[in-house]
Amino acid sequence: MLALLGLATSGVSRAQSQDAVGRVPAGPWKSAFADVNGIRLHYVEQGSGPLVLLLHGFPELWYSWRHQIPALAQAGYRVVAPDLRGYGQTGGSKDAADYTIKTLAADVVGLLDALGEKQCVLVGHDFGAVLTWNTVLLAPDRVRAVVALSVPYNPRRDIAPLAGIRRAVGGNFNYIVYFQEAGVAEAELEPDVASFLKAFYFHASADAAPARQRLAPKSSRAKLLETLVPPGDLQRWLSDKDLQYYTDNFTRTGLTGPLNWYRNLDRNWELMKPFEGAKITHPTLFVAGELDPVLAATRANVDALGNTVPGLRKSTLIPRCGHWVQQECAAELNAELLAFLAQQVR
Repeated sequence: MLALLGLATSGVSRAQSQDAVGRVPAGPWKSAFADVNGIRLHYVEQGSGPLVLLLHGFPELWYSWRHQIPALAQAGYRVVAPDLRGYGQTGGSKDAADYTIKTLAADVVGLLDALGEKQCVLVGHDFGAVLTWNTVLLAPDRVRAVVALSVPYNPRRDIAPLAGIRRAVGGNFNYIVYFQEAGVAEAELEPDVASFLKAFYFHASADAAPARQRLAPKSSRAKLLETLVPPGDLQRWLSDKDLQYYTDNFTRTGLTGPLNWYRNLDRNWELMKPFEGAKITHPTLFVAGELDPVLAATRANVDALGNTVPGLRKSTLIPRCGHWVQQECAAELNAELLAFLAQQVR
């Protein structure tokens, strides 16, 4: 399996540079780097015990797990939250071909090797959940159990993803389609990263749910920011300091690396053809916010989890919670995580 993933790993560097210290907020965690699969991968770690690996989504960083890392560590787990390829302090080229699902899964397995761990509980949110589902398929022996947040398992379809999305939305705007052409989203969003993040975060949150329901579809000729509800107050779950950390990192790195994850959807569909019809048998927990707009597009996949994921132990929707479940509803999610881990790992 390691040969299939084409891994190239080496040891962990635990010495923190002044540059790294300056960008990682103080906390009970420590910051470190590992040379993994051709990149220098940054991660934050706390605790000891069975490994729980936390994979963030778009547009987030390891920092989106700031409420889970201490809670899980205090419960007796070794918790590691990386900046994934192209994000934050982790390296990554501007070439979309370097962000295929097999490369991303190889990063995960390579990190396990660098940490000296044979297995982990894999927890993923948003695109991190997509990576989690596919890593289980590509390297099943390295995963003890699965937690997916916000994005359910989506078995490979007969039609390529982009064609399916375009058929579903007709001539209306879709952000995934909009992200496909290199440079287009960057030209709109990179000049004012703070405004983009604030609008994008608010739009998918529970607080924006009433306004989202009143939005009329926009033409495919629209730009992303034109399709979002006007940003409101994020203070309930994202402080100005939190937003500034995200803004500083994405301003420094740009958005091309993260957007390249989306630019491989059809390529990933081709690469995963051997897994058509595959089911997930690992012990699995699925959690989403009841007011997550992603649910509207994935409801059929959520409803099918009992069939497509035979290992499913629980599927739950957190009331009054939006897409950013580990930040908006940290206490509720932590309770779900700890209960699941106590059953599956101890």
